[in-house]
Amino acid sequence: MRSSQVTRNTLETQITIQLDLDGSGKARFDTGLPFLEHMLDQVARHGMVDLDIVARGDLHIDAHHTVEDIGIALGQAFNQAVEDKNGLRRYGHAYVPLDEALSRVVLDISGRPGLEFNVNFTRASIGDFDVDLIHEFFQGFVNHALVTLHIDNLVGKNAHHQAETVFKAFGRALRMALEIDPRMEGMMPSTKGVL
Repeated sequence: MRSSQVTRNTLETQITIQLDLDGSGKARFDTGLPFLEHMLDQVARHGMVDLDIVARGDLHIDAHHTVEDIGIALGQAFNQAVEDKNGLRRYGHAYVPLDEALSRVVLDISGRPGLEFNVNFTRASIGDFDVDLIHEFFQGFVNHALVTLHIDNLVGKNAHHQAETVFKAFGRALRMALEIDPRMEGMMPSTKGVL
């Protein structure tokens, strides 16, 4: 089974994540960050992964450490769960619309961390959630998942819609990249022979 559990404890945050890459889209969250939980629920549902995240952080300061460390821990959990990359499709992509917003996410389970994040949010916060933290979440994820990730919001006027299309497209791209290609069974999807 492609699953993992990661615990990350720092002086700023305490996080436990359980991840099943071959799940059914079930999610449970206890982070103190309702908007982030709403976004991560999109990843679970559209990525067909099971995700359980419990996080305690210094939210009395702000949400930065908690959001970034959830990204880091999720990246670590992903990297552990995807351990055997033989037969993977490796690449995933998705376009997702929501009313006036449209985002594209392209992903490579490459073994190399890289993030291109091109989202010009139309406002600085969604409720009390600072939209700058979305970049921090994905940067933490790619650094520890060892994936290359391109995120582009192509159009959008409503910041909530912009964010939601990003997270939904991320889930769909993950789902595609994680699929096993029957024609590649037992083969590494790289001319290098390693990812």
